[in-house]
Amino acid sequence: MVISENCCIFIVLNYKELQTIIAMITESKVIELFCMADEFCKFFDAMMTKYTLKPATKRKYHRDSTMSKAEIMLILILFHDSGYRCLKHFYLEKVCKHMRHLFPKVVSYNRFVELEKEVAIPLALFIKKVLLGKCTGISFVDSTPLRVCKNQRIHIHKTFKGIAQRGKCSMGWFFGFKLHLICNERGELLNFMITPGDVDDRKSLEYKSFVEFIYGKLVGDKGYIGKNLFKRLFVDGIQLITKLKSNMKGSLIPLSDKLLLRKRAIIETVNDELKNIAQVEHSRHRAFDNFIVNLLSGIAAYCCFPKKPCINVSRTVDTQLALF
Repeated sequence: MVISENCCIFIVLNYKELQTIIAMITESKVIELFCMADEFCKFFDAMMTKYTLKPATKRKYHRDSTMSKAEIMLILILFHDSGYRCLKHFYLEKVCKHMRHLFPKVVSYNRFVELEKEVAIPLALFIKKVLLGKCTGISFVDSTPLRVCKNQRIHIHKTFKGIAQRGKCSMGWFFGFKLHLICNERGELLNFMITPGDVDDRKSLEYKSFVEFIYGKLVGDKGYIGKNLFKRLFVDGIQLITKLKSNMKGSLIPLSDKLLLRKRAIIETVNDELKNIAQVEHSRHRAFDNFIVNLLSGIAAYCCFPKKPCINVSRTVDTQLALF
C-alpha cells in the first residue's frame, strides 16, 4: 500500500486540527480561570472564618493541604473538558507529568480524592456567582435524568440507597436524580437544580430561588403545563410557553411563540453536551460526595466552553397597539 505525500500532509493537518478541537481550554484560559477561582476561594475562606462558630473543645490535629482549593477546582474542571474517561488516569498522566508547571505542589491521587469533598460548597457557589450567564428575556427550561445504575441492579444498589429514587422520563423508567436546567438563546446556563428522580418537572419552577433572575418568556415542553404554575410565574413577570395538549381546545399560540417552541432543541443539545462531553452521568460513583463534585465540575466545565449551542434571535420594535 502506497501513501502519497499529499495524503500524509492531509493526515497531519487533520491531526493538528483534532488536537486544537480536543484542547478546548487553552493555557491562557486556564490561568484566567485559576485567578478567578483563587480570588473567590480567598473571599469564601475569609467569610467562613468571620461568620462560623469556633469549636469549644481543642481541635484535633488537622494537616493542611499543599494544594489550594482553587487548584483542586481547576483540575476537576479541566478533567471534564479534556475528554478523559478516568479521573485517575487524567491526574497521574496529564496533571502530574505534562501540567506540572501549572500545578507544582501536586499530591498523591488518594489524597486528591479525599480533598474533593472539601471543594463541593465553594465550587457550587463559584458556579452560581461567577460562571452562570445572564437572562436576556428568552429562556428555555428542561430536565434530564441522571442514572446512577441500571434498572436491573436497583435492588442491590447501596451507594445512593435512600437518596436516589425511581422516576420516569421520555426514555422510560430510571433510578437516580433529575437535573433541572434553564438556559438562554446563547446556550449559557442561567440556573440549575438537582432533585430525586420522582420529583415532578413543574415542582422546580415553584422554587423562588430557581427562577429568581428569570424574566420574559420561558419555553418548556408539555411536562410544564399547569394553570396554577402559569399564573404564579406570570405574576413574577415570566410567561411560560408550552405546546398544547389535544384536550386544550380554544387555546391559541402566537406565531412568535410557535417559532420559539421549534427552537427548544437548544436545551436538549445542552443536556447532550453535559452528558457526552462533560460526563456528568455515569454509574461508577462510590460516594454521594463524589457524585455531587463530579456533577458540579461538569457544569462548571460546560460554562467554560468557548463554543455553545445558540440560535439567532432578531428583535424588532413593534409599534402596534397592544391591549392587556
